[in-house]
Parts: sequence; structure tokens; C-alpha cells
Amino acid sequence: MSEKADASGWHTPVADDHPAAALLNARAVRTHCEEIFAHVAGGKSAHFVWHPQRQPDTANYVAGVIRERYADLRVPYHSRWRHFETGGMDRWNPVFHAHGVDALQDRDERARARIDLVIPSVLLDAGAGAAWRYRDAASGTTLARSEGLGVASLALFASGVLSNHATLPLRTDAAALMRVRPGTVGKFFQVDEQNPLVGLEGRAALLKRLGDVAIRTPAVFGDKARLGNLYDYLKFHAPDGRLRAGFILDTLLRALGPMWPGRLTLDGVPLGDCWPHPAAHGGRVPFHKLTQWLTYSMLEPLEEAGLVITGLDELTGLPEYRNGGLLLDLGVLEARDATFHTRRLAAGDAAVVEWRALTVAILDRVANEVRAVLGVDAAAFPLARVLEGGTWAAGRKIAAEKRAGGTPPVNIDSDGTVF
Repeated sequence: MSEKADASGWHTPVADDHPAAALLNARAVRTHCEEIFAHVAGGKSAHFVWHPQRQPDTANYVAGVIRERYADLRVPYHSRWRHFETGGMDRWNPVFHAHGVDALQDRDERARARIDLVIPSVLLDAGAGAAWRYRDAASGTTLARSEGLGVASLALFASGVLSNHATLPLRTDAAALMRVRPGTVGKFFQVDEQNPLVGLEGRAALLKRLGDVAIRTPAVFGDKARLGNLYDYLKFHAPDGRLRAGFILDTLLRALGPMWPGRLTLDGVPLGDCWPHPAAHGGRVPFHKLTQWLTYSMLEPLEEAGLVITGLDELTGLPEYRNGGLLLDLGVLEARDATFHTRRLAAGDAAVVEWRALTVAILDRVANEVRAVLGVDAAAFPLARVLEGGTWAAGRKIAAEKRAGGTPPVNIDSDGTVF
């Protein structure tokens, strides 16, 4: 049984003056990553050398990928929704329409359903490993990595297994999440001995913890502990119909933070995707990669429901294999120790923390150069579009050019909850 909610309505309340609050926002990610960048740029790093002279070529490479993929420069947000559309196929609208969830009928309920889908889908999006594949019956294709994980998670959601109501399959309830086992995920993700999925146990455990956190956070998820009720919380905090992207992230970091396993805590508050590094003020560098990815993936459901999202560039680039791999593969970053590319690394290794921090800081700089090449400004082309168009796709492309199978230039042990 889950413990009862705190009287505040939050699993783990974080007051604004709590020391952890300073690390649970996008500003902290950017600030501390810039501290690591200054450390490396000053030649003080034992792990990396920064080559700024290679950034213009990188920006041109990314701009070329954007033009190849979006000749009209109408680039959507970097988000989980792109994976549901992989191969140019609309997979999620038919699911919603089949169950009567229509924006024209009830756009609030459609927003709730989209959030019910995207939260567990993003949390299941950590790296799949090179061996895993998903056979998509709808398109007759075999998918891998993020696209495969996305389509598999849609199948999981559409089955109704995440709903606690037999007649209302398109929702995600805490009670159902807490019944999820590795076999549940494995079934819908087509896992077997010949098709292993990295971090299967960790993914299932994360969904179960998500259910526990939702039950103990009625302030956000309501008395019924439905994930989609997050929409109502956010809408309430947008009385003029405008909502800061940073507020979405802040909410998610506080609401979902307690579910991250075995990580740093500060005065009783879990810090999530936050890791030690001596060059950062206070000795900690927050990234919040999956939570920022989730925030980016919230934008379209909220905008479709009529909210205006402001301050998109408060969010940062995502420090993961493709964005970070792009910088290594194009030589903007050079590892001082060549074994960084060949040995297995842990997420908390100093070199990995430094690489991720440099990725965040340099993505801001590359984004500015990409906009200059394309002749667009930040208002029309926020970081969310640069990433999608973009650095993530370019990272995958250069990886395919350099290595069989397009594997990343680093090999990090994953428990299914970081990358």
C-alpha cells in the first residue's frame, strides 16, 4: 500500500527557500553547466578540450540537416509526439478518435488524455540499447531506439492497461501504474531473449514509483490520482491563458522528483538528474534531462487546448547521446583520454557529467549560429525547434556516417532512468 499524501498535497513539499529549490529549475541547469563550460574553456579540465573554431562547421552541418528535413523551415517542437508520427504515419489521433476523445467535442479531456499518454511514454524513453527492435504491425516496419520506444509505449497506453477504469482506457491512473511489472512492459515492448531491452526492470519500477508519487501528490494529480489532471493544475495557474515553459518544468520537477531512484538528496529532497562535479558552485550539476524532455512534450497538448506557452528558451538543450554525440563526432569537443569512447561509463562518472554539462552550454551557442545561417531569430526559431530540426537529427546522422549501426560515440551503462 502507498503512504498517504502529505497535508500539503505534495509527496515531498519543496518550499521556495529550501536549498534544493535552487537546483530544481531550468535556470540552475544552464547556470551550473556554464560553470563547467568555463572550467573546460579555461583549460582546467582533465577530461575535455573545447575547439570553438569547429562550431561554425557544426552549425552549418545542423542547418543543412534542418533544410533537408524541413525545407520550409516550419519545424515542430522537439517532442515525444514526433516518434508517434515516425514514418509519416499518424498513429495517435486514430487511437483517440476510436474512443471518442475528440478535440472538437472536449478539448480539455483530449489534453488530459494526451498528458496521460505522454508522461509514461517519456519516462519509458531512456536508451533502448543497440539490440532491441519493435515490429510495428500498423506500418509493417521494424523500429528501433526512440521511435520504437515511442510506438511501443503508445500500444501500451492504447491497451488500457494503465487505466483503472475498464470503460475508460485512454487514461493513466496511479492504481494501474502500481500494478505494472517488468512482464507488462516486456509484453508490449516485444521483449524476449532475442530482443533484449536495456533497463527493463528499471522502466517498470519507475512506472510503479510514478503511481506511488501520483497518489501522494493530489495537489497536482487530484484525489483520483490521474496523470491527466496535471492539465487542470497547469490551466488553473494560467488564469490569463498564458503559461511559462519554466513553470511547467518547475511543477514537474517538484511533482515527479521523488520517483528517481538512488540519487543525490539535499535536506530530504531528491534532486533527480543532478550529479556531483567539483567545478560547479555547490559541487552539483543539475540536468533534468527526462523531465525537460517531458516539458517539451507537454507543449503541443497544452497549446492545442488553447494555452499560450511563453519563455520557451528558458528550457535548455537535452544532454544525451545524440546532442552530445554530435559535438564529439564533429570535433567541437575532444576527449583527452581516447578510452572515453571505448570503455563502459557510469552516468555519475566525472567525465560523463562534464560531457553532459558541456553539451547544454555549447548547444546554446550552436543554436545561435544555426539561426544566423538560416536567417531566423530566436522568437521564430526557439531552441525547441533547433533541437528537433536539428541537433538531435544531426547527431544521429553523423553517428551513422561514422559507425556501423549509428551507435553513439560513448557507451554508458543505463538503468533506464537517465538517458
